[in-house]
Amino acid sequence: MHRRLLVVLLALVVQAAHAWGVDGHRVVAELAWAQLTPPVRAAAGRLLAQEPGATLVSVASWADDNRDDATRPWHFINFPRGTCSYDPLRDCPDGQCVIGAIERHMDVLASDAPDAQRLVALKYVVHLVADLHQPLHAGHADDRGGNRYQVQAFGSGTNLHALWDTGLLRERNQTTRMLVHTLKTLPTPAQAQNLDLADTARESCQIVAMPGFYPQRNLPDDYAARFAPVLDRQLVLAAARLAGWLNRVLR
Repeated sequence: MHRRLLVVLLALVVQAAHAWGVDGHRVVAELAWAQLTPPVRAAAGRLLAQEPGATLVSVASWADDNRDDATRPWHFINFPRGTCSYDPLRDCPDGQCVIGAIERHMDVLASDAPDAQRLVALKYVVHLVADLHQPLHAGHADDRGGNRYQVQAFGSGTNLHALWDTGLLRERNQTTRMLVHTLKTLPTPAQAQNLDLADTARESCQIVAMPGFYPQRNLPDDYAARFAPVLDRQLVLAAARLAGWLNRVLR
């Protein structure tokens, strides 16, 4: 009985460790949709119409819901501690990292592949671009991107990865609609025009290296407020770059 309960609890932990959580992914997708050109929005709508009622927002977490051992490495990249410089042979062997996965699926979107395949590729691109902007998806292997770094936050135990996935957003007590409205009022950083995936990963890695990003085991009272602008900026960047990539490849 105890063993069965432990398995259930572990499964719940794994399910909770999805980048940005459902809310964050939906926010990125909704913000990105508004930035698509009309022809690209029509092309995306045609692909999504293969699944009645599907929208860019509704499929934003599909890649997490359908994750398996083969696709799990597609959601992150690990850098050695002390560097955020991307070395494909070291950091993405055989293309098995978030950068390699995005590149492959964007190639499918830009191709004449059957629409069913292009829809799957669209689902992955929407999700994985957001993943790449969650700082701990470009973290370090030794603590599994913060999954092994335990903290006490907002009255309960969690880990740093889950804190950035869901905890910091949920602490705001905002609906997805409210968060989208808030983020729409923020300026889009100039570096959103840079669509280089290695540079995007480097930016996320550099956030992980910021002083205080790894907090004390008891989360400081000012942690959420201090990093709220960083989190907001990453969501805005993710949406702008997702739109930029789709506007470039989707026809």
